[in-house]
Amino acid sequence: MDEQPRVSRILPLAFPRGGDKLCELCQERAHLQCDRCRLTFYCNAEHQQADWVGIHQRICQLLVPIRTPTAFSLQRDGQIEMQLKKAELIEICRSVARRKLSERKHQEAVPAAQFYLRCSIDVLGPSTVQLVPSHLLLAEANMGLGNLSLVAEILSQAEWLVLKSPGCGHAVRQQLHRSLGHLHTATGDLEAALLNFANDVYFASEEFGLESTVTSDGYFLMADVFAKQGKISITRSLYSTVAHIWHHHLSKLLKTHIESVQNPDVMFEPSYDQGRQAEVDEVLGTMLEFEQDDSRKDPAQVALVAHCLAMLWFLKGDNLKALGFGSVALQASQLIPNHDLTEAVQGLLQLVQSLQTEPHPGSGLSAQPSPEDVLHQDSPSFQP
Repeated sequence: MDEQPRVSRILPLAFPRGGDKLCELCQERAHLQCDRCRLTFYCNAEHQQADWVGIHQRICQLLVPIRTPTAFSLQRDGQIEMQLKKAELIEICRSVARRKLSERKHQEAVPAAQFYLRCSIDVLGPSTVQLVPSHLLLAEANMGLGNLSLVAEILSQAEWLVLKSPGCGHAVRQQLHRSLGHLHTATGDLEAALLNFANDVYFASEEFGLESTVTSDGYFLMADVFAKQGKISITRSLYSTVAHIWHHHLSKLLKTHIESVQNPDVMFEPSYDQGRQAEVDEVLGTMLEFEQDDSRKDPAQVALVAHCLAMLWFLKGDNLKALGFGSVALQASQLIPNHDLTEAVQGLLQLVQSLQTEPHPGSGLSAQPSPEDVLHQDSPSFQP
């Protein structure tokens, strides 16, 4: 795809007929037209294909009433209906952009994120702090593509909106500082990154509490920066904080899940989607690898993180990986006399093993591998 569109030039959703036709993605003079809605234009086939895959296939026909105003749309009832259609567009674009980012499809996420910003500006106006989430989503998409100068421009606009809104909520400030922290980490300004991640933790704790998993994400990001600086003791301390927060959270989810199995009237709903699950898996996996690679292994920390991973994979329905990480946790906890996690880990392993089913004769399925096989495939066992 060609150079990414600049956020400083945002086309309105509706535009007068007979005006210059500009590319939906880059706002350069357009020569191609969508043959379905016939109201969207592109400078070349590459941008047309990128927009179609990114978002246009989802909103093509929704744009028709917005970009072809009628006498009714100018009346009060028509204006209300038009605002509802634009609100629908906003939610579709936000949802699509977020899903593509969770799948790490940053290139495809850009058109959806850009249209999310465009819709938001059209509905909310160009200078409201409510635009910050759409700026941050567009920044995240471009961060994944390495467009750091564009990310800096987008975040600068978001920061300006926050600075001129003294009553801005903690959650928005937390998200802004996290994005700024990611940018400074990518550019190598680690001190600025630490400052922003520290603000991330502060505002997250104010909004969600000190024991929130959102707050723990900020601790993890700070630990990652300290690790880059070679400050291992601080990294270890922050990782321990993150592990304890996640262990408490996952233990509560596991308890609720078991209650829902025992009592069908209890509804169990995981508190995060698949994208969030992948993030948590990566965070916990990074901490376990860090501990196992360190010459001063802490069996208590290994047991804690591995137990978290076992619970996470069990809740995701992957009993094989739950067995593997549970066995790592058990090996580590048994190195510490009367360790308080040993009983909990054994309970989880017994629960997982009770759910393992033998293959039906003639099904062609092999028997379940042993925990030792799982450990060899998915995770190194703990070595004292």
